[in-house]
Amino acid sequence: MTDESPPPSTPDPEPNPNPSPLIHPRRVSFEHGLLPIQKLVFADPIQTLAPVKQKLTESASNNRVGSAAIADVLQISGDHARLVLETLGSVLHSESDPLVGAKPEEVDSVGADLRDLVLFLYIQSYKKLLPRTHKDSAAVADVWPSTSAFDGYLSALSPIQAIIFAFHPLQLVRSNSRRFMPSQADDEAHQLSYLQKHVANIVSLLAEPVEGEGEESLVLSMEAFEHLGFLVQFGDKGSDVSPLSQATPFFANSDPDMPAVPVPASQVHDWLLQNIASALESIAERISGKENGPSNASDQDDTMSDASAAPDKVAPSGRGPCLIEGVSKTSLVKQASDLRGRSVKVVNCHDSVIYLLAPLRYATVHGCSDTTIVLGAVGKALRVEHCERVHVIAASKRVCIANCRECVFFLGVNQRPLIVGDNHKLQVAPYNTYYSHLEEHMSEVGVEPTINKWDKPLALGAVDPHDSLSHPAGVADAQAESAACVDPDQFINFLIPNWFSGEEIGSTKDNPFPLPDAYMAAQQRNLKNLEETRQSLRETPLEENRKKELSSALHVYFKDWLYASGNIRQLYCLQGD
Repeated sequence: MTDESPPPSTPDPEPNPNPSPLIHPRRVSFEHGLLPIQKLVFADPIQTLAPVKQKLTESASNNRVGSAAIADVLQISGDHARLVLETLGSVLHSESDPLVGAKPEEVDSVGADLRDLVLFLYIQSYKKLLPRTHKDSAAVADVWPSTSAFDGYLSALSPIQAIIFAFHPLQLVRSNSRRFMPSQADDEAHQLSYLQKHVANIVSLLAEPVEGEGEESLVLSMEAFEHLGFLVQFGDKGSDVSPLSQATPFFANSDPDMPAVPVPASQVHDWLLQNIASALESIAERISGKENGPSNASDQDDTMSDASAAPDKVAPSGRGPCLIEGVSKTSLVKQASDLRGRSVKVVNCHDSVIYLLAPLRYATVHGCSDTTIVLGAVGKALRVEHCERVHVIAASKRVCIANCRECVFFLGVNQRPLIVGDNHKLQVAPYNTYYSHLEEHMSEVGVEPTINKWDKPLALGAVDPHDSLSHPAGVADAQAESAACVDPDQFINFLIPNWFSGEEIGSTKDNPFPLPDAYMAAQQRNLKNLEETRQSLRETPLEENRKKELSSALHVYFKDWLYASGNIRQLYCLQGD
């Protein structure tokens, strides 16, 4: 009898310690670079943009296009043409582009690189991934208030809203079924799928024909190829990526002193498709692994599993923005040492005070209610969307407000605040706070204290052409409801305690944004009235028991004001700290 031993088992292959980097979409282009201007949304981008590109080329100087040419070729207003340049400048991949550092008076003349502009116009056809309801509705119901700012809203619909409601009721009542941001993995997969579908058109818009060989032989120079960095990138951190050409087999290690030989557009197309397919496969495997394996509480792609369980719901992230999610009925403080140079997302927070006292690149506030959010200095763009009864205090180069209700924005903003979508009862006011490192942070990210356009909001479309909902005919041109200015007599400063600024005290001693005369006068008037009231109380002869009654009455009125204004939350936070 032969003793047959089992064959030796093959050891599992060791994981590759240096896997090839995956391609990623530049999410900021899709999150902060879309404008709800109907004339910029092309049903067939390649058919429309090819002749548009030709006309822009004829108007270009040194391959750059100013606002006058953009307005003329696209048949849009001068304000909208400037908005195109400002928006493009806020999401450009190259910090060395002249548009990024252009002063406000230089933007129209500096213009945009034609190739970046064409890619920017192309992605205006992108449709965002629909928000999803939360997987744990019980946890959400425990956090969000049972009554909404929109209760009774349907009874007061305008005629245009009544038409929308008749054809698409979910669009107007979506606030009562809470929606949550898609995860990073879902968003990346959706954006990569869009690029996969359109990559042939995108490459052809950047390519040039070989001289003497006609349109059939298209090639891309290394310079033109780098402009694809507006849409895709390699690497783990959006702010620390290498030039896109260094990730390719056909441009990598090119001699900087010698112009690289252009490559066939078909070769670039095939390379992009291969990398996008690999990235999509990796995302699918990651999502499948999470669904079948144990959950990871620190996974930044998970929406909140128990929004009220932990006060400090901050997801660490090696790539992409820092995610602050599900903060409820508490305070949260993050400083420059936590966030410097990062981007941040504040998602689904309720009845809290959140201080993000840091220099930031991009910031998004999504789905929050009854919360005060203080943002340090945002150098690129701030977007606030789907919020109710939120106070946002921000120093930012650019602000976009979308689909918000009963929110107040205290702004130090260098460009006109953009208001889009279905908004209701918004208010804007001048910036009203400071902390000791504020001016240092503003200087670091390029926010100018001498320019504040808080009171010049620009309202665009009430219907977002980039969402995936269907809209009835005739409502696409409806304008968003704009914002009213806070009454100067209702304007108050917001106090940030010194110990929130960190151990080292900075040089900022006051609000760096000058207050408009009406607000300064109202503030001085209120201070004068307060001092006169104090003096009157001191000089009024009262018996001891009457003094106690007066003191008790003042405390009652002060307490009522604290609750009515929402400042009771900040007082609790200060007391706890």
